[in-house]
Amino acid sequence: MPVSAYVLIQTEVGKAAYVASHVREIAGVIASDDVTGPYDVIVRAEAGSVDELGRMIVSRLQMIEGITRTLTCPVVNLE
Repeated sequence: MPVSAYVLIQTEVGKAAYVASHVREIAGVIASDDVTGPYDVIVRAEAGSVDELGRMIVSRLQMIEGITRTLTCPVVNLE
C-alpha cells in the first residue's frame, strides 16, 4: 500500500507559481496547487514507503529554488 502525504510549502515572495510548476515534475507528486494563507503551495505526494517519501522530499522537493520551508503531513487511515 503506498504512503500518501500532503506537503505544505512556504516560498520566497513571488515564487509560488514557479515552485508549484516545478514540483509537478517530480515523480510521485499527484497534485501541486498554489494557495493563499500561511502556506503558498500544497502538494499531494505518494511513495512506496515512508523512507521513500522522505527521500523524495529531502532530495528532490526541498532542492527547488524558492522553497523556504516544508511541512509534511502523512495521511493516516483511522478506520
